[in-house]
Amino acid sequence: MNKRSAVSNASRNSLRVLLDLDQVLADFEGYFLELFRQKYPEHPFIPLEKRKGFHLTEQYKHLHPDAVEKTREIYHAEGFFYNLPEIPGACSAAKEMAAMDGVDVFICTSPMLTNEHCFVEKIRWVNDHLGPEWRGRTIITRDKTIANGHILIDDNLKILGACARPTWDHVVFRACHNRDAKLRGRSVLENWTDGSWRDLIEDYLKRI
Repeated sequence: MNKRSAVSNASRNSLRVLLDLDQVLADFEGYFLELFRQKYPEHPFIPLEKRKGFHLTEQYKHLHPDAVEKTREIYHAEGFFYNLPEIPGACSAAKEMAAMDGVDVFICTSPMLTNEHCFVEKIRWVNDHLGPEWRGRTIITRDKTIANGHILIDDNLKILGACARPTWDHVVFRACHNRDAKLRGRSVLENWTDGSWRDLIEDYLKRI
């Protein structure tokens, strides 16, 4: 069975869209940098326009001997995930998408296992920004490849797991750390504010 056939069989009645949370709906990078500069004003930092690579620590470890420890202090703190600001237009787009005929929308996010508050705070964030009905639409998993959907919108360029051929197509959401990445024909969503996500969804609706 080819990938498109597998995707089409994932849901017979509707288009199933999986939305990542961090850096797709919630601004992890911007909030981290804001807190980092507040807590360590004399410490070197990486401006968003110079961020490269998915993992913060891979860049910050080159700045200072204790930079990795300092970055972890920020995103391991209680309240970090709950207080992430919304990516502009993200939640209104998610709600509008979920209201479209023939479209089911779910949050599909990975937990930070080293932050004991992460699981609960992600659910609280979804509840407060999207509504209590979205709690039942939230999938928290370390392995997104086993999630069943047609589309996964995610800023991570490399999503690996137990399933070598996930049912979903990966639509890359542009973020500071992947803005210069060579995507070689992969689908890209630049933002939530220009309305291009509607064209993406309409195109996939025609395929299933």
